[in-house]
Amino acid sequence: MKNQLVSLTEHSTAKPSKNDRSLLGILVNKEIASFIRSWRFIVMALLIILTFMASMYVSMSNIKGLSVATNDPASNFIYLKLLTATDQSIPPFHVFLNFLAPLLGIGLGFDAINTEKNTGTLTRLLAQPIYRDNLLIGKFLAPLLLVGVFFAALTLLMIGAGIWLTGVAMEPQELFRLIGFIGISILYVGFWLSLSILLSVLFTQPSTAAITAFGIWLFFTIFFPILINLLVRSILPHPQSLSETQYIAYNELILSLHRISPGQLYSDATTTLLMPSVRSLGPISMEQTLGALPSNLRFSDSLMMVWPQITGLIAATALCFSLSYYLFMRKEIRS
Repeated sequence: MKNQLVSLTEHSTAKPSKNDRSLLGILVNKEIASFIRSWRFIVMALLIILTFMASMYVSMSNIKGLSVATNDPASNFIYLKLLTATDQSIPPFHVFLNFLAPLLGIGLGFDAINTEKNTGTLTRLLAQPIYRDNLLIGKFLAPLLLVGVFFAALTLLMIGAGIWLTGVAMEPQELFRLIGFIGISILYVGFWLSLSILLSVLFTQPSTAAITAFGIWLFFTIFFPILINLLVRSILPHPQSLSETQYIAYNELILSLHRISPGQLYSDATTTLLMPSVRSLGPISMEQTLGALPSNLRFSDSLMMVWPQITGLIAATALCFSLSYYLFMRKEIRS
């Protein structure tokens, strides 16, 4: 018995080896296989595909008008227009994704830990030579890999359809911006996934974790902008009584408060990357607009503009995952 305790202690304090990394790969493959066969992922994927096809149909129906538009400096970027252009009948795809990506992340992570514990499979997994952190990392990496492949497939489908319809080659700037859009979308799903995993560690019942996660999403989507507007109007004077400088500061304050919401960070980042003509994310004065020529920003300039939004999403994701890691490693698990 003493020798067994010593061997278990040495195993728990040893550094991860190649075998440990292979066990992590096995856990990731297992989670991916279970997600692919699950109805919740199939339903969410079909919903995203339907909205994607509807947005592509509207944008491709107007693709000739998009390619000959002379008042838009980004009219040559056909493939970016496919994701952003609309005839006001339905929103563009990146606006749809702002609402659907949180649902995808929550649906893939709200029962990551508590269901394993309630069914008794968590004790069986941890009885094997598997580290606890490998299990949690596998629960986080597997959905992200699946979502990344899914978004990349949709983007490649859009590129192929655009080349088939127009015969126009893609600009390098468009490719970089589309890759950035995919990366930010995966990061946005990753935030809601890490939040739902944290709730699955905190709550025993998956239904409680799911309701809490959806409540947080509804708060940031619907009630948070209303709360900000009511708070600002009750404290600050009416905008009509302000000067131009004060009015700009007033709007900047409202935008700064709105950027506490992850959805606003994602909207700012994707809008700037998919629309090269966007040169500012805040209000500008009349003096700043005088003499400004309509032109496109380089990809590096657009990336630097939205870098605070990207780091904000990374920080929020890391915070939620770190909390779930800390709580899960200290959690008592009994058979």
